[in-house]
Order: sequence, then structure tokens, then C-alpha cells
Amino acid sequence: MSNDPADSNQALLQLLYRMPIGLVQAELDGTIELINPKAAQLLMPLCPNGQMQNLLAVLEQVAPKLRESIQQVDSADGLVCDRMRIPLSATLRVAMGPSVLALSLTKSRGSKLMAMISDVTLEVENEERQLARELRDAERIDYLTGLPNRAVVCDRIQDALDYPIADMGNCFAVLFINCDRFKQINDTLGHATGDKVLGLVADRLRRAIRVEREDLVARTGSDEFVVFVNHPASPEDVENIAKRILRSLDRPYRIGPDMLHCSISMGVVLQPKAEGDAGHILDDASIAMMQAKRAGGNCFVVFEPEMRREAVRLGNLEAELRRAIEESQFRVVYQPVIALQNLVALQGCHGVEALVRWQHPTRGLLPPSEFIGPAEECGLIGQIGEFVLRTACSQFVKWQQEMGPHAPETMAVNLSRDQLNDSRFVSTVKEILESSSMLPTQLQLEVTESLASQDTVVQSRLREIKAMGVSLALDDFGTGFSSLSCLHLLPIDTIKIDRSFVMEADVSPHHRVLIEATMLVAKSLGMHTVAEGIETPAQEALVRQLGCDNGQGYLFSKPLLPSDLVEWLTAVHPGKE
Repeated sequence: MSNDPADSNQALLQLLYRMPIGLVQAELDGTIELINPKAAQLLMPLCPNGQMQNLLAVLEQVAPKLRESIQQVDSADGLVCDRMRIPLSATLRVAMGPSVLALSLTKSRGSKLMAMISDVTLEVENEERQLARELRDAERIDYLTGLPNRAVVCDRIQDALDYPIADMGNCFAVLFINCDRFKQINDTLGHATGDKVLGLVADRLRRAIRVEREDLVARTGSDEFVVFVNHPASPEDVENIAKRILRSLDRPYRIGPDMLHCSISMGVVLQPKAEGDAGHILDDASIAMMQAKRAGGNCFVVFEPEMRREAVRLGNLEAELRRAIEESQFRVVYQPVIALQNLVALQGCHGVEALVRWQHPTRGLLPPSEFIGPAEECGLIGQIGEFVLRTACSQFVKWQQEMGPHAPETMAVNLSRDQLNDSRFVSTVKEILESSSMLPTQLQLEVTESLASQDTVVQSRLREIKAMGVSLALDDFGTGFSSLSCLHLLPIDTIKIDRSFVMEADVSPHHRVLIEATMLVAKSLGMHTVAEGIETPAQEALVRQLGCDNGQGYLFSKPLLPSDLVEWLTAVHPGKE
């Protein structure tokens, strides 16, 4: 081994010249003293006319502030820049050459500049690809819960359909989950609270799935989640998972000092067919979920093909309902409510109840049973209900003006859950009363027993309505969830005994006792009573004997059009003199 300094310097120069990165030594003014071939190759596209005497002049057009940066470095040995990226414009690039350079520049011994230059084109391209992947992933993650979104679960389902494992077929299941009455949480407690509930739902779903089997849970909508069950052992295995999820999500959620309850409805698709696609499978699961909601919620329903046909029928019906609203196809008819205890004019007309009918263009006049349920499901019941209320109040005032003392005393109108959950409903009632010039005491609004007794939001809204002077009736009493012992808790003025009790009263001692008990409790609370569905003289005689204030049913009159009701009032039952 040679100890000659000249040989050592020569070896060092050879090493520098063979380095895979560019190396340049220059004076402080940029004059190049030493440059290796790699640096010359990388810098050549930046050299006007091929001149490469001054490093700073070469870099001037791509790093114009470099001279200023050098002057700002005070120490004798200082870093000017470290791997500064220098993108080359299309006009500066050469075929197969770099598009991005990296420059590291050091001020050495106070009088020299040492530069390292490298081609970082591939590095930048990799970074850009990684960033694109991260952005794409961010678009596939739900920001609120951190769960994958609909696009991810659709891809997972489609992969399972396209590439089934040999001898196993498309062995997976899909669970479509929707929170019951979640809108009520948002409307009453605010969206921030609703978001917290959704986050807790997501956490419980994560814990409920089988990570080791590569199950997947995703958030696909506002309060909708989907669970992809990978390779279940059997349909019973899927049902056990569904039951576990139901139990987990049925437990109360603690939000600050409050404990909130938010049950779910779930649709389950087992063993999807290969000819389907991810969108169809999610649609089928959603259809089954809606069946679970119709069953009362807090349960799951397994999809069957006939459900799809029913969903198509309901979809067509929804379109017809929307057209019916636009074209004013709904009609309001009125059924008399008879005063049973009026000894002077027995069976005089106490009031009327407004009932809606649909004048279908091809099917004729349809009763509420044909369209109220679908209208509730598709969110149209509020519009229909407001139409009935506005029409009924206007008609009542017209009768008052035309018939004087022979006109009905009160107008009863049914309300839906959607109307009572609407924060604007009380102001809507006020506006309708004012615009029609109807007195609040002349209007009676009816709510079903199950709705009034189960929902605190509805009870609060009912108290607001009662404070206006409007009377309230509990409809279909005996079919819901309240009891006689709870009646005093409800802001109710009138109890309407369901027709199923009245129709059996004259032949069933059990039903007679129930009616009698209802009369006694109502009287003790200062409430009025109405017996619904009276069809025979024996039924009328019985409920009158038991002390019922008013009666309603086909024995007296079917629901009538306004002109027919006027004829009935004047010719058959003239009422008060």
C-alpha cells in the first residue's frame, strides 16, 4: 500500500469522480473549482450555451434566492440549504433525464461552497403516489366515526362476488343497520349529541365483529351502518352475530350526565346470488331493514325475494302519492260525533271528525288504510296532515257562518308522529287557526294512545298545543301501551274508546267491564268520552247506559262530503234549536 500523498489525492479524486451523486466545490461568488461528472450531467440542462463556470449562475433561473441565502449564513461553516427540491420545467428537461433535483449547499471554511446534487425524480414520484393513496384512502373513510365508507364495503362485496373461494361459493352475509328514531335525537338534543351517539354506535359495532375472520363494519349514511360477515359457518352463525349486535346497541348510551337509548333495525342478506352486484345486495339488505322498522324496530329481518317486489310496489305508490299531493287528489270527509247524553235532543250532533280519502285517478276513492302507512314511510304524511287540518278548519268556519246554531260545535283532526315531531308544528296550528278565523276551543286534535304515552317529545308538544286552548283527544284507547293508571299523566281532554272494544261490548262481559272502568276513570279526571265504531242499536244503548258522552259510527252516519253533511244535519238530525 502506497504512503505517497500524491497517490492518496489521486485515489480520492477518482472516488469523487465516480460518486453516483453530483459534487461541486466553488468559490463564494460561485466560481467552480471542482465538479465531478455526475454533477455536470445533472446540471447540464440548466447551462445556457453549455457554459458551466459558475454554480450560482447555473442555478439562477431555478433558485434565484440562493445568493441571498449564502450571504445570510454568518458562521464560517454553515448549512445554506439541505436537499432543496429543484423542479425542472418541461423546457429544461432532456430525454430520459431528471425532472426534479435535490441540492444541499454548505458554506465551508468561510471561503468555499460545497454542493451535493442528486436526481430525486423517482423519490418525488413515489411521494406523489403515496399522497394520492392517502387522499384516496381519506375519501374512503368516514370522518366522524373513522369507519370505512360505502365505497369500501361495496368493493368488499363486489370482490366476494367476483372472486369466490373454490368450493365455498360467495360465502358472506350483509347486515344493514339503521338507528331507530335517530332524527328525534338530533332535533331535540342537537346534532353534536347525535354525532356522539353515532361514534358510540361505531365503537360497539367494531367490538361486535370478528376481526380474525376479516369481518368489516362501515358507515354508509347518516345513521346507517353495514356489517360484512366474511365466511360465516352457517345462516345460524349470521343470526347469532345479528343478535349480538342488537343486544350491544340496545344498551343505553351515556352522553355527559344523560343516558340515551337508540335501538336499531337491521336487514340481513344471507348467501347472496352471484348474478347480483354490491349495489343490489345493499338495496336488498335495506329493504329487509325497512321491514324490521315496520315490525316496530329493535329487531332484524332476513331478506326474502318477495320483499323486493313489495318494495317496488311501495316505490310506485310513493310516486303516485307525490303526484296526488301536487294534483290535489286528496279529499276530506266528515263523520258526525253524536251527543249520547242529550235528553232533550238525543243523538244531536256534537261535532265532526275530519277524515282523509284519496281520489285515485284509476282506483277510485281509497280509504286511509291504503295509503297512510306508505305516506308515513316516505315522509309525506306531514304534508297530507297539514292539508287535512287546513281544509277542515276552513270548512268548519264556513259551516259556522252558513248554518249558525245548527253547525257542528267542534272539529276533530288526527295527527301523525311526523307532525308532532316537527318543531314548527305548533306555529303551523296557530297560523291555520288565525288564517281561518277559527277559535282554538273549537278544534280538537287527536293522537293515538301509543304515540302519546311513549314519546316525551310528543307529550311536550301536546302540552304546547293544549296551552293554546286547543283540546286533545286520545284516539283508539285500549290498543296501545298506556293504562288507566297512567291517564292522569297525559294532557288529554277526551278519551276515544277503540271500536274493537265497542263492537264486542254487548256480547262480551270482559269488554263491557273495560269500557265501564274507562268511563269511571275518565269522569274522575274530568275527561270526556267517545265510543268509536258504533254500528248497532244494542251497542249504542250499552255505551249510553255506561255513561259515554258521545258516540261515532255507521249507525249514525258514514263519513260524508261537506255538502252531504249539511243535508244530514238539516234533514236528519237538525241538532240544537
